[in-house]
Amino acid sequence: MATKPPKGDPVQDAPQVAGPQRAAAGLPAIGHTLRMAHQQMGVRRTALTLLGVNQKDGFDCPGCAWPEPEHRHRAEFCENGAKAVAEEATLRRVTPGFFAAHPVADLAGRSGYWLGQQGRLTHPMYLPEGGTHYEPVTWERAFDIVGEEIAALGSPDEAVFYTSGRTSNEAAFLYQLFARELGTNNLPDCSNMCHESSGSALSETIGVGKGSVLLEDLYQADLIIVAGQNPGTNHPRMLTALEKAKANGARIVSVNPLPEAGLERFKNPQTARGLAAGTALTDLFLQIRLGGDQALFRLLNKLILDTPGAVDEEFVREHTHGFEEFAAAAGAADWADTLTATGLTREDIEQCLRMVLASERVIVCWAMGLTQHKHSVPMIREIVNFLLLRGNIGRPGAGVCPVRGHSNVQGDRTMGIFERPAPAFLDALEKEFGFAPPREHGYDVVRAIRALRDGHAKVFFAMGGNFVSASPDTEVTEAAMRRARLTVHVSTKLNRSHTVTGARALILPTLGRTERDVRGGREQFVTVEDSMGMVHASRGRLEPASGQLLSEPAIVCRLARRVLGERSTVPWEEFERDYAAIRDRIARVIPGFEDFNARVARPGGFALPHAPRDERRFPTATGKANFTAAPVEYPTLPEGRLLLQTLRSHDQYNTTIYGLDDRYRGIRNGRRVVLVNPEDARELRLADGAHVDLVGEWKDGVERRAPGFRVVHYPTARGCAAAYYPETNVLVPLDATADTSNTPASKSVVVRLEQSATD
Repeated sequence: MATKPPKGDPVQDAPQVAGPQRAAAGLPAIGHTLRMAHQQMGVRRTALTLLGVNQKDGFDCPGCAWPEPEHRHRAEFCENGAKAVAEEATLRRVTPGFFAAHPVADLAGRSGYWLGQQGRLTHPMYLPEGGTHYEPVTWERAFDIVGEEIAALGSPDEAVFYTSGRTSNEAAFLYQLFARELGTNNLPDCSNMCHESSGSALSETIGVGKGSVLLEDLYQADLIIVAGQNPGTNHPRMLTALEKAKANGARIVSVNPLPEAGLERFKNPQTARGLAAGTALTDLFLQIRLGGDQALFRLLNKLILDTPGAVDEEFVREHTHGFEEFAAAAGAADWADTLTATGLTREDIEQCLRMVLASERVIVCWAMGLTQHKHSVPMIREIVNFLLLRGNIGRPGAGVCPVRGHSNVQGDRTMGIFERPAPAFLDALEKEFGFAPPREHGYDVVRAIRALRDGHAKVFFAMGGNFVSASPDTEVTEAAMRRARLTVHVSTKLNRSHTVTGARALILPTLGRTERDVRGGREQFVTVEDSMGMVHASRGRLEPASGQLLSEPAIVCRLARRVLGERSTVPWEEFERDYAAIRDRIARVIPGFEDFNARVARPGGFALPHAPRDERRFPTATGKANFTAAPVEYPTLPEGRLLLQTLRSHDQYNTTIYGLDDRYRGIRNGRRVVLVNPEDARELRLADGAHVDLVGEWKDGVERRAPGFRVVHYPTARGCAAAYYPETNVLVPLDATADTSNTPASKSVVVRLEQSATD
């Protein structure tokens, strides 16, 4: 039997700390998976549900975007994917009676963990202006409320339409279509806060803002560099791919400020050998200082240029532009500056160089550790330089591999969820649907928060996600949201964003990935795109958590009919009735989706075209892959300060908190911990177990404080610290963003540690 949700918030004032683990997965992962699944779903439902995850005739995991292999295991899921499924397929329910018993002020004082543990939302809920409690509302009245507020706007640009990476291709296409027919490009999404830097760098350098490898390429690589990423927690199924790559002869270099158990040794729970001993993955660990990656790759590029015969001169001559300027900049790279920026030794870098020169096929993978710095875009461009030098784009076993964190965040962007759409995309929309979409750029996440703060935006509509907890500068974000006339969240579960509202607020409950979706008397399916550009179907198996739920496509279609009325040229009723009709229109608007319905019906789906990978054709402004030559940057610290990165615990997925442990890092029963290098702690006179406030320092002079963190002596890189988000998002200034991409710089926050008043 599933267990009941917690009645009160657990006490977290005395987390237990042990040493970090040296291996990931294995029997503990199996035990933890089954325990959490049984708590949420019970035994029978656990078996029924988990066996459908990531199967060709099943549903796509609502967790990360790592692709599935062609030949799938019967249990094609990881521990954290199982947690995501269990929380969605839970038997716990949040009914109107729950809201009657809990005023919004009470919910606002609860932790994100407690809110999420209450279960699935069952009814549309409305918080009237001046109200203290959410109350049930009909779907018709809910859409009327949205329509009233939008009609009262001075301009469509006073509305913001946010998207989470959980949204399907079909729903995302309809959502952007509605916003643009309304008249705005205000379509911020979660990619603005994660891989926007990757898209910005790759679009400029290779012409496509996505990774250039398929899963099979990892199996053929000679060398895989994993930089700024913790796959053991954030993309655990990636470990299986790395294990296979190792078996095929690949070597792996890990570049990270923290040692991570998943990259040290993987105990594959699906093999006897894995359970017994596991596989050592990392051949070389480069414990780099936060933000030092551009300097590292710049020096590696200099050393490659200095090595006779190391450059693929034919590839550079035939397929690239800007080599001379780049080579001059790389030639000026300095050993002393690089060692300062990276914290590495000369021996570390020379060993890495030897591995690079011995490898014909090289892949570089990365995630948030590279994308959330002020200089993230030139950092990723330097990685592209590194790969271009030796022809490692556009051939098997080689390329760029930004690993996306949410199951369809890449697909949403492909479908047009973007505040700066390409003119060709807007032209195709206009041709297909007969209306003129707006051409002016809209708000990304940071600009949307500013607009809400300054009164320029008045309606905020979120398709999934937990915007308040995911965004930077928590106090500023929450104050901005409270200035809105109306906040609307399409959600499966309760989260903090439902407690930080505009004058009026709506919660619209929707189907999850695990649930059957029947429209027009026929079972429907949706599609998603994984981190490597593979598109496939997702079909839920479970009965909906409530008869009151609507699918995301249905919500958008009904909303559009109410708001746009007779002036719309889009067949919204047809789209709500039959998702195949949506896919037919996608096929006519978005290149690569031709004959969409027939191709996605094939087991496993299909790969989208990728010109650099498939043809060594680079659709950039120059028609070639572009070398770049940005100045090398890295963070510097005042005396007595540390550079903080925000990160996830192992019992966490994005802002969803499954539990209070971080098993691989040795943390139990608490999240308010800060990981500090023992040498730094001694210099700062901070004992292990001391309680401190984290105080952010930035050029605006505003004090941003996160109180009551337990100091944990931990083997981080010198000068670097780490703590969990969303608790530390309060320290990230709204205006501290990456150049070009405008992504919050959550991995390089200057902090001082002050003794807590209660210590």
